[in-house]
Amino acid sequence: MQEKVLLVHGWGGSDFPHWQSWLASEIAKEYGTVQFLHFTDVDVPKLDLWSAELLEALESFKPDIVICHSLANTLWFHLCNTTTLSEIQKLYLVAPPSLQCSVPELEEFFPVQLPIQLYAKKALLVSSTNDPYMPMNEAKILQKKLDIEMKILENAGHINAESGYGEWPWILESLQKKVAKG
Repeated sequence: MQEKVLLVHGWGGSDFPHWQSWLASEIAKEYGTVQFLHFTDVDVPKLDLWSAELLEALESFKPDIVICHSLANTLWFHLCNTTTLSEIQKLYLVAPPSLQCSVPELEEFFPVQLPIQLYAKKALLVSSTNDPYMPMNEAKILQKKLDIEMKILENAGHINAESGYGEWPWILESLQKKVAKG
């Protein structure tokens, strides 16, 4: 895999056995270029700090593909609303929380405005029919407003280790197909 992949975790991190840590190791096994960003204070996220850390990773690593999970999607939306980013090839928005999320520990991230520009040539929203943080009807509205493709997973919860997403072959195959198409 020639493209550079940046993995961006959400609240609490995505340590093993989460699919993001699995994916990082799978990409590395194939001599791919991957950066698995680890934010400061994963359990007590701070919008300004996480924004600065993500911007630093984007500027220094210069990824082709960014894969956000959970709160990382909200962070990406904030950056799109406040900063001009370099356009990437593909953006994966996996299990974003509601734009009106009301978890007290995350209050400085919400509400968030939907960005006009995602700074990606292609983007894909991946949602679950039973995500406790994003009802399916809201996910479909988000997809339509962003005007991007959507993949719906049946009963996948928050698409994390707790809902059975340690190994997630689909995401790896999706990256490999993207590379094969050029």
